[in-house]
Amino acid sequence: MRTLNRDGVALYYDEDGAGDPPIVLIHGWCCDHTYLAPQFDHLRTEHRVIALDLRGHGRSDKPDQEYSIAGFAGDVNWLLGELGVNGAVVIGHSMGGLVALELAARHPERTAGVVTLDSPLFRPEAARTRMRDLVTVLRTPEYRATAERVVSGMFLPGIDDPDRRARIIAAMSAAPQHVMAGAMQAIATFDDEGAAAACKAPVLAIAAAGSATDVERFRSLCPSLTTAQTACAGHFHQLETPDQVNAMIDRFLRTSVTAAAVLR
Repeated sequence: MRTLNRDGVALYYDEDGAGDPPIVLIHGWCCDHTYLAPQFDHLRTEHRVIALDLRGHGRSDKPDQEYSIAGFAGDVNWLLGELGVNGAVVIGHSMGGLVALELAARHPERTAGVVTLDSPLFRPEAARTRMRDLVTVLRTPEYRATAERVVSGMFLPGIDDPDRRARIIAAMSAAPQHVMAGAMQAIATFDDEGAAAACKAPVLAIAAAGSATDVERFRSLCPSLTTAQTACAGHFHQLETPDQVNAMIDRFLRTSVTAAAVLR
C-alpha cells in the first residue's frame, strides 16, 4: 500500500490496473479496503482501481476528532486530486456508499458514476432513531460488546459463511471507540436527500437481503438511479456473493456510465 499525508494525517490506499473510467473503492463503517478485495481484483483487469482506507480506518491515521460523511468525502476528493483522477466510478459499501454519493454531489468533476452496496440510505425514521441511540451507547464502556451485537445482526443466519462472519465481527469490534461512535454519528446525521438531489451522475444501488431503503423517495430525488438486489447474502454481499455484485457493476459500467459519457 501507499500513503499520502493530508495536513499531518496519513491516508493509505492501494492502486493497480489501467483503463478508463478509473474506479475508486470505499469501505464501510469500522472496515478497511480489504472488504472490497473481490471488486479490486476483478476490476483491475480493465480499469485503474484505487482502494483506500478512510481516515480513522485500516492503516490510515485515526485522529480523535469529529467524523462526518462530508469530511470523509473531502479526504477522498483531496486524495484523487493528488493522484490526478477525475471522472471516476466510485463504489462504496455501506457507509462508503454515503461517502460516494456525497463526493458526487460536492465534486461532480471527480465522479462519472456511483455504486452503493447495501448502504444505509433513505431509511425509515425509526431506523435513524435507532442509529442515534446506538451512538450514545457506543460512547459508553459497553461499546465493544455493542459493536459485536450490531455487526452480528448484519449477517443471514445459516447462509453467510461462519468463518468470515467471525473474522468480520472480531475486526470491526476492535476499532477505536472514538472512530466507532464518531463514524456512526456521521451515518445517523447524513443528509441523504440533499446529496441525492445534487448528484447528477448515474447511480446504481445494490441492496442485500432485508434492505429498508425507500427506493421511490431515492429515485424521486435522483432520477438517474438504477436498483438491484443480490440473492442469498447479507450485508457483506460483496464478499459473500462477489460474482453477483461484480456482474451488476460490469453491466452498469457498460450501459449507464457509458451512455452518460456519450451524452456529455
